[in-house]
Amino acid sequence: MSSLPVPYTVPVSFSIGSCVIIRGRPNLSFVYAPQLEVNFYTEMDEDSDIALQFRVHFGYRAVINSREFGIWMCEEKCYNVPFEDGKSFELRIYVRRNKYKIKVNGQCIYNFVRLPLKSVKMVQVWRNVSLTRVLVSNGWR
Repeated sequence: MSSLPVPYTVPVSFSIGSCVIIRGRPNLSFVYAPQLEVNFYTEMDEDSDIALQFRVHFGYRAVINSREFGIWMCEEKCYNVPFEDGKSFELRIYVRRNKYKIKVNGQCIYNFVRLPLKSVKMVQVWRNVSLTRVLVSNGWR
């Protein structure tokens, strides 16, 4: 399957039950500290607020945060990150009424609760990854 450009940016219109599915693979060995970053922007502009930032430090942890009125909120950290060195992954982020549910390779790793959920207009995926698929689904899964 061919690779998508990185950074990969797509306009979106989320509703409760939407899901973002990202498939790819780290393009560096974990010894080089590669990262994956997913941002849910509230406008079609990288300077806008970020309803969800999910940044993976492969082989170590994930950092989850949001930026409101231009100010970064308190980071939340997750050390249960089942990404494997040199292997493909599937990341799913579900939009729920009061949280984002994050799954990696079928395993729920985090529920990010920041109220209120904002209207997301753009998703961006980037850093040290090769992407094979980014899909936005608007149905329950």
